[in-house]
Amino acid sequence: MSTNITFHAGSVNAEERASLLSQKGVTVWFTGLSASGKSTIACALEQHLLHLHKFTYRLDGDNIRFGLNKDLGFDEKSRNENIRRIGEVSKLFADSCCITLTAFISPYRADRAVARELHEKAGLSFVEVFVDAPLNVVEQRDPKGLYKKARAGEIKDFTGISAPYEAPEAPEVHIKTDECDVTEAVRRITAYLSEKKFI
Repeated sequence: MSTNITFHAGSVNAEERASLLSQKGVTVWFTGLSASGKSTIACALEQHLLHLHKFTYRLDGDNIRFGLNKDLGFDEKSRNENIRRIGEVSKLFADSCCITLTAFISPYRADRAVARELHEKAGLSFVEVFVDAPLNVVEQRDPKGLYKKARAGEIKDFTGISAPYEAPEAPEVHIKTDECDVTEAVRRITAYLSEKKFI
């Protein structure tokens, strides 16, 4: 644990930053099984919001593991640390007034609750989006062939097969991707963000 450190406050407060940038920061946290559509929807939403001239950035589960989290595996302890780090990073982005889109399986409710609490303690908004698709549907999609490998025992601790996924109990937005397409998903999330005056 770090010691002998002091937080150095900046010269611009949150209200002034939001006024100068003409937007408030928020983290939009996509959670769901692999192949549920998290990254696809997050990519489309990022593009849509940028076309609206909104400061937006997407943090994707696989991409983060190429750099910041490349030292982590997929056991429960590593998954906990993976989400802890992303919670902290997304908080920083949201503090900068960025609309931050995070697309991570984030299978454990407790870890997602920690990410939400980090934001709330800092006075920042957190929107949980449950990208929901039944296991049989995501197994049929299986774009990376991961479910097939997990069923064959080639991948250990695979969420939905050999490791648990704890679905959100009260997400702000619930998208059932076996019932709606990407365009409709983006429309619904955008409508929610507009209603809450983030855009």
